[in-house]
Amino acid sequence: MLRSHLLWKLYAGYSALIIICTLVFSVLISQRIERQTRADIRQSLEVRAVLLRNLSIGHFQQLPDTAFQDRIGKLGRKIETRLTVINIDGTVIADSSTNPAGMDNHGTRPEVVAARTLGRGTATRFSDTLGEKRMYLALPVQHERHIVGYARTSLSLAEIDKRVNDVRIAVLKGAGLVAVAALLLGLFAARHFIRPIVSMTRVAESMSDGNYDQRLPATRQDEIGTLAKGLNRLAASCRDRLKEIDTDRNKLAAILSGMVDGVIAIGKDERVVHMNEAAGRLLGIVPEEAIGKPIWEITRFQELCQMLRDALGDGNTLQKDMELANSARDQSVEIHGSPLHDGQGAIVGAVVVLHDTSELHRLEMVRRDFVASASHELKTPITAIRALVETLIDDKELPASKRDRFLDKIRDQSVRLSSLVTDLLTLSRLESEGRNVEQIGFDLRHVCLDSAKALLPMAEERGITLETKVPALPIEVLGDEEAVGQIITNLLDNAIKYTTCKGRVWLRAKRQDGMAIIDVQDTGIGICVQDQDRVFERFYRVDKARSRELGGTGLGLSIVKHIALVHGGRVTLESSPGTGSTFRVFLPLASASEQQGLPT
Repeated sequence: MLRSHLLWKLYAGYSALIIICTLVFSVLISQRIERQTRADIRQSLEVRAVLLRNLSIGHFQQLPDTAFQDRIGKLGRKIETRLTVINIDGTVIADSSTNPAGMDNHGTRPEVVAARTLGRGTATRFSDTLGEKRMYLALPVQHERHIVGYARTSLSLAEIDKRVNDVRIAVLKGAGLVAVAALLLGLFAARHFIRPIVSMTRVAESMSDGNYDQRLPATRQDEIGTLAKGLNRLAASCRDRLKEIDTDRNKLAAILSGMVDGVIAIGKDERVVHMNEAAGRLLGIVPEEAIGKPIWEITRFQELCQMLRDALGDGNTLQKDMELANSARDQSVEIHGSPLHDGQGAIVGAVVVLHDTSELHRLEMVRRDFVASASHELKTPITAIRALVETLIDDKELPASKRDRFLDKIRDQSVRLSSLVTDLLTLSRLESEGRNVEQIGFDLRHVCLDSAKALLPMAEERGITLETKVPALPIEVLGDEEAVGQIITNLLDNAIKYTTCKGRVWLRAKRQDGMAIIDVQDTGIGICVQDQDRVFERFYRVDKARSRELGGTGLGLSIVKHIALVHGGRVTLESSPGTGSTFRVFLPLASASEQQGLPT
């Protein structure tokens, strides 16, 4: 409170006003009292001069009277006034302070001259006789209407000044006491006035720092109380509005952060005001480090910068496709740019939305490749069947041996065509059903043994040893038993087809970390590293000629991968050219908690 600049400014002004008024009042009163005192002294001198005149009427035109001189002297000392009786010719007849014989002629004294002409004379001058400054008053003494002399009274100005100073000191003391009382009262009033203002300032500063919970006491019924109530309402309103703004900002930030599309907003000075994580990933930028920097400084993609400039300049919505080469693979991005307007419609910034279309492009390429591959795979047997049938129809004299050979080829191509259609329908069904497979518990051991038993003749025919190893305890799995059997059948079929004579194929099943694991290992031709990531694609063949020779459709491993995925599992591959391959399928156990820790 005492450190308030406003308090001391207000109090200083109030104090200056009080002091000036006190000084002016004191000076005016002192002057008035001084004038009044001098007037009273003149009146007193005049009264004494009248008394002296009456006493001295009978002593003019006579010889000096010692008794009259003594009488005047006693009277002057008694009333503390100098009394002088002057003859018409100016000689002094009697004086209460000095022997008249040694005194000068007083006929030319100012007070005497004034009394002769005006009937009364006053003068203030230095007395050569007494050696001090005095006030004189003279009255003419008349006898039978003729002036016979003068009666003069005087007082020392030192005495007059003493009286005036006493009065002045008294006035100054009173004025000083009044001023002190007024200053103390002013300090109290200033503090009473400043205290709520200081509190309001404190609350206002707190509000500027973001604290809207402080309140002012609003008990006063004057304008300051009304202002305090208004400030309290303002704080409550700002707090509520700030909460709404924070809520909206958090919602917007959550929405922008959760968006798959990248969002970048810049101000009119082309500095970044917002960038979400998706935009940072696309551009290879840390969003927090980009805030406040020019867009052309944080990214080298000039097409993006130019689109933002165009949106700021033209105010139009723009759209463009762009290729980003900032990662291991090129990314296709569709950019939408729009200007940002304020409440008056003026452009204050621009925003771009970056939509990553890389996956769409990849899927489109996969679709085109699939259509082309499917068309090619289907066209081959159909073309062969058509050519053979047309030959049989056109050549009526075809030998029976050739006719039988053509019919065998038609049958083989029909089987191949049927296999292609079946595998395509299986893939389509798996993709359409997704993870909505029928959840039925079954023992994976039985599926493994049945699949191995079905393909054992094929392995023996090719001179390949097929070994199966399953644990003694059940391996319970939830899902489609027939689909899981197709996984094992496809993997065994490929292993047998791509393993040379006298090779070996192993089928193993076990439990590990809450998962059922199926291993199909062979000693076949193996798969190169560059082909291992693509063997699960539709119609992809490592050895196309050998695959067609063996009757493969190129869809077996793709079907294996999809079946594993819809059952919540996955497929891995380990292979080296010339040493064989190991396909490993992971499927969740029916009850991982019950299966955990069981011997395998």
